[in-house]
Amino acid sequence: MTMRRTTVFAEEEDLATLKAAAARQGIAEAELLRNAIHLEALAHRVWNEPFFADSFEPQPANAAGPAPVPPPESTDSAWDASVEQYERTKRPTT
Repeated sequence: MTMRRTTVFAEEEDLATLKAAAARQGIAEAELLRNAIHLEALAHRVWNEPFFADSFEPQPANAAGPAPVPPPESTDSAWDASVEQYERTKRPTT
């Protein structure tokens, strides 16, 4: 990937923090800035497709990509069993 020179205006305190962080990590300040710009750009990227499918119905065999994974089965019964076991330990024995 080719790089292009640009100018960035920053406050003195932020530049001092940047300099210290780059020194701690043993990398150039410019590398730290490039990483920060990259992460910020990715955080605001707009995707053409939704991240999650609206439904978990299987796709036809000729559809592109794998079918979405269905959600896991309910864990309510396991949760209820854990709560019951906890309650039994809290009951006074007579």
